[in-house]
Amino acid sequence: MRFDYLLKQASGSLALATLVAVTAPAMAEDWPGVLETKSIAEEGYVYGLPIVMNYAIMYDYAIDRESGQFKAPFNQIKNEARVYTYKDTTIISPNSDTPYSVASLDLRAEPVVLSVPAVERNRYYSVQLIDGNTYNYGYIGSRATGNDAGDYMVVGPDWTGETPAGIKKVFRSSTQFSFVIYRTQLFGPDDMPNVEKVQAGYKVSTLSAYQGKPAPAAAPALDFPKVDKELVKTNFFEYLDFVLQFSPATPAEAEIRAKLARIGVGPGKSFQFKDLPLGHRIEIALGMRDGAEKVKEYLGQKLFKANGWSVSDLWGDAAFIDGDWIKRAAGASAGIYGNDAAEAVYILGRNTANGDELDGSKHDYTLTFAAGALPPVNSFWSVTMYDGKTQLLIENPINRYLINSPMLSGMKKNADGSLTLYIQKDSPGTEKEPNWLPAPDGPIYLALRMYWPNTEDPSILPVGKGTWQPPALEVAQ
Repeated sequence: MRFDYLLKQASGSLALATLVAVTAPAMAEDWPGVLETKSIAEEGYVYGLPIVMNYAIMYDYAIDRESGQFKAPFNQIKNEARVYTYKDTTIISPNSDTPYSVASLDLRAEPVVLSVPAVERNRYYSVQLIDGNTYNYGYIGSRATGNDAGDYMVVGPDWTGETPAGIKKVFRSSTQFSFVIYRTQLFGPDDMPNVEKVQAGYKVSTLSAYQGKPAPAAAPALDFPKVDKELVKTNFFEYLDFVLQFSPATPAEAEIRAKLARIGVGPGKSFQFKDLPLGHRIEIALGMRDGAEKVKEYLGQKLFKANGWSVSDLWGDAAFIDGDWIKRAAGASAGIYGNDAAEAVYILGRNTANGDELDGSKHDYTLTFAAGALPPVNSFWSVTMYDGKTQLLIENPINRYLINSPMLSGMKKNADGSLTLYIQKDSPGTEKEPNWLPAPDGPIYLALRMYWPNTEDPSILPVGKGTWQPPALEVAQ
């Protein structure tokens, strides 16, 4: 879902907004002034962007059975015995390396137990726990807990019960709804049956079902606001208003929550954009526009640069974000549900080393890793192609969305031992096609993912200071 839009209601200048605000009746005597309202809307947009994006995904995946992207009801797992393709459009910049399993959790009535099977030592897998604030609040898997079988419990922000026997660890979500992403490494098309065997061992159970006890009283039924991409543009704060009731405020959020309350957004409020006087709608829309521009600017200027690539370190837990809402929003915009750097590092490519934008309609490109200088990882790496406008996977004649390290045995190296990838919209020829990553006929967006990156030299860690850097993308000669 894209949020880098200029709302229709934001047409006109700040001077116009001032004029209309003066002539229109206010919603309440304590409604902020024009500039303050615009500032609150700007800050609120940056703060709320990941939260609203997450809600839209939850709605598609767990609530709306007619969404075309529906996965499973709450507290049930959906295994995908496939990798993502251009047909998957709910999450921007998805990986196509690891067949996904997903589960949306409703923690209001009781905790949920996640059970994982024993996984062979050479197969990477991870279970990423993400709350409604888009914080990564825990991991299960090869790096975090090993490949042994185990049962783990996920609890809501207010849970105070006892941990039952057999639970290896308890993870606490900061919100009452949560999301779980399972990634299971696929070594090649013939390996899918083995991945399915691993996925069959993933179990999601309510605590009462896990213990074989009667279930507690169900949580109240909710009237979830319908998600529509056009409605999100005009009703952004209405979605945020709804979701915040399930997200207890932390000390870091006290200031922004107080500001949002001044324009009627937050628990106990009932924000209705359409009911606001025109002047207030314009103030809010202009603030949202400026917030979107700030997120875009952050992504363009604040990431670590390496040979034309942007190396990101935008995702983590609440302590990692520490109230830096622009960082959290930038992470969601670049690729919502990104991993902690210890789990995976994302290196994003839109430019050559000299800053020229990558465009498959204008040039062919090459990416060459020197001999012995492939991305240093404990698990695997990949280079994935996306459409530069939508950040979605692209349809192509060979159904190849990425090149990754498990494919190396079928690729051709250069005489000096280096490896060249051919990044272009048309085939580079039969001889080079094993190394071809099809590009769109237009702007290009690349993601070099490093799963479980090395912590010893050579390493991409710490991000921005590591001893390994990605090679530059070059215009093909």
